[in-house]
Amino acid sequence: MSKLRLSLGCWNYDRTRSLLEGRVQPDGIDLNYLNMPVEETFFRMLRNKEFDVAEMSLSSYSVSLLRDSPFIAIPIFPSRFFRHSCIYVNADSGIKEPKDLIGKKIGNPEYQMTAPVWIRGVLSDEYGVPVNSVTYYTGGEEEPNRDEKLKLDLPPDIKVLPIGPTKTLSAMLASGEIDALYTARMPSSFHTSGGKVKRLFEDFVPVEKDYFRRTGIFPIMHTVVIRREVYEKNRWVAQSLYKAFCEAQQETYKDLYETAALKAMLPWLTAHVEEARHEMGDDFWPYGYQKNKATLSTFLRYHHEQGLSKTLLTPEQLFAPETLESFKI
Repeated sequence: MSKLRLSLGCWNYDRTRSLLEGRVQPDGIDLNYLNMPVEETFFRMLRNKEFDVAEMSLSSYSVSLLRDSPFIAIPIFPSRFFRHSCIYVNADSGIKEPKDLIGKKIGNPEYQMTAPVWIRGVLSDEYGVPVNSVTYYTGGEEEPNRDEKLKLDLPPDIKVLPIGPTKTLSAMLASGEIDALYTARMPSSFHTSGGKVKRLFEDFVPVEKDYFRRTGIFPIMHTVVIRREVYEKNRWVAQSLYKAFCEAQQETYKDLYETAALKAMLPWLTAHVEEARHEMGDDFWPYGYQKNKATLSTFLRYHHEQGLSKTLLTPEQLFAPETLESFKI
């Protein structure tokens, strides 16, 4: 009997590489893994629904759920990232601590991007910087004319303005046209501006470790979605894909702690792994619904508070019900 052929749009992460290279194969599925950077995958999936399965911005997916709901997710999280390190400021802006952001001009490539959702939420919860206390400027970070991938309907007290058609946020931050930038990708001006662009939290690792110790949150950036019509025709694919992603991740956990030869180009890889386990436990990049329920609840609260979802979603609303629990022997 032939397998169901499905396309997957996803970057070539270590935790998914055995799917890309065919060492792990989902039960009953012939997977055509298309290796693309996240911006391309998100754009093509959200605009044109080009793939059967795709890595997806958690924020964009949450926005889509309250509209025509074209996708259904499985609790796989290929991208996680502490984002304290991703708040960049102009050195002449007078921003020395988080509260100095109040009243400033803040760049976000897209207001609905997952990374800025987390940054705005953390700044509000942890440092008393209300979401509506700044003016946001959106557009291309390195190339002009980037638009929001999804049309937004925000509350009137949240001010979001597009930048000019020839401008980029990276250059505007270096020149001082904006005071700060919340982003996922490091702006090129961080390296080329001669010190005009710096991080708000310059020694960010201790700050992020303290955040995790207090909250237990390792922020989720991306999930994996299935086109809803594919899922409805073949409900079994959700569990099959979930199992395969988990198996691929387990291979990476083993590779990272292999001491016969280092499988990643980090001289102190073994020490990094041991430190991560000490701080976060053996399963420091957890998949699955139950282990991530609290983190997802926090994100969905931020999403609602920032005007991106009119209704406060619950974590269980995000995922195919077949993946919320598994069988026991």
